[in-house]
Amino acid sequence: MSIISTDAAHAQNIPSPTVNWQEQGVEHSAPWRAENLGKAPARVQVVDDSLKADQAYRLACEGTGLLWRGDFHNARQLLQAMTRRLERKLPKTAADPTEAFHLHRQAQAQRARVLGLLLIQLEPDYSIKLRRAPDVRLACEQALGTDNAWSAGGCVMSLRELQGLIGAYEWRRKGVSIPALGGVIHPHYGVFSPVRGEYIDLVAQAPLPQAFSAPSADGMLAFDIGTGTGVLAAVLARRGVQQVLATDQDERALACAQDNIQQLGLTEQVQVLKRDLYPEGRAALVVCNPPWIPAKANAPIEYAIYDPASAMLQGFLQGLAAHLLPGGEGWLIMSDIAEHLGLRSRQTLLDMIDAAGLTVIERLDIKPRHGRAADSSDPLFKARTAELTSLWRLSAA
Repeated sequence: MSIISTDAAHAQNIPSPTVNWQEQGVEHSAPWRAENLGKAPARVQVVDDSLKADQAYRLACEGTGLLWRGDFHNARQLLQAMTRRLERKLPKTAADPTEAFHLHRQAQAQRARVLGLLLIQLEPDYSIKLRRAPDVRLACEQALGTDNAWSAGGCVMSLRELQGLIGAYEWRRKGVSIPALGGVIHPHYGVFSPVRGEYIDLVAQAPLPQAFSAPSADGMLAFDIGTGTGVLAAVLARRGVQQVLATDQDERALACAQDNIQQLGLTEQVQVLKRDLYPEGRAALVVCNPPWIPAKANAPIEYAIYDPASAMLQGFLQGLAAHLLPGGEGWLIMSDIAEHLGLRSRQTLLDMIDAAGLTVIERLDIKPRHGRAADSSDPLFKARTAELTSLWRLSAA
C-alpha cells in the first residue's frame, strides 16, 4: 500500500482537484468532490477492514487520505471509532462565552479535517462498489446533478460528506412539517432546513402592516429576502398576501424554493427570483431572516448560519427604506445568540438600524424550542439558555 502525492496533478493545471493513489502497482486518479470546500488530500493510502481505528486516526491526523476498499458498514463503524478518539482530544469548554464559541469553531474545523479523510470512491453513475454498500444514486443525483461529464471515471469524496448527503436526501424525501403552513417544506441538499420553528411562528402571528389596507397600484406586495426553502414566502401567502417576491442568489435555494412553492400550490402568489437581496420596486412588507452569527463561514451550507462582518444584515438594513411603500414595514427576524456569545452587542444592532434611517415599531420575542437549548453538554449551552428569537418591526424614519 503506497502513498502518492497529488502535487503532480496540480502542476499540470488540471481544472478540478484530483486525488491520485497507487493500487496493486497501478497509479489511479479521480476528481475530488467536496461540497464543503475541503481540500483534496495530498497523500492517499488504500485501506480495508484490516486497518485498526488507532492507526486510521493517526494517519488522518497526519493528513493522509484513507481510500476505503473494505465493507461499507465497517467503514461507518471506523468513522465512529475515529470520532470517539477525536472527541477525547478536544479541549474543555471555556467559561467565557466568546472563548467557548471560538474553541467550538476550532473543534468543528478539526473534526471536519480529520474525519473528512476517510474516503469513498463513487462510480460515474454514483454507485459504490463495496460490500454492503447502500444505493446512493438517487441521493447523489439530487444533490450533485445528473451531468457527470466531469467524472467519466467516477469521483472520490469523504464518507462523512457522503453521509451528510444521504441525510439531506432523507430530509428532502420526508420533509419538515410546518404547522403555520398546514403543510410540509422539503429542504434540498445545501439549503438550510427550517427546523427552528419559533421564527416561523413569529412571521405567522405578527400584525400585518397598515400599508396593506391602503389603496396601492402594487396591491398587497411583499418581499422575502434570502428566501432559502421558501418557507417564509409561503407563510405570507397563506396569510393572504396577494403577491410575494422571494429572492435568493444561490441556485440550490432558488430550485428548492420553487419546488416548495409549487408543491404547496402557491405559484400564483409567490414568484421566486434570482437577486442579490432586493428585487426592483417597493413593497408594503419586506421580510428577512439573515444568518444570525457574525463570523466566517467554513463551508457553503454555513452561510445560512454565519454572516461574515454582518454583511447580509447590513445590506438588508441599508436598502430597506428605499424599498418600502408609505406605511410599509420591514420584518427583521434575528436571534440574539450573537449578543450572548459576545460577538455583536445589542447597541451595535440598534446603531445599524438607526444608521439605515429606520425606526423600531415593536419587537416580538419568542424562546427557542430546539433540542440544543436544553442540552447541557453543548459547548454553547450557557448562551443558548439565554437566547431569544425576535421579529423586529421596522419602518422608515
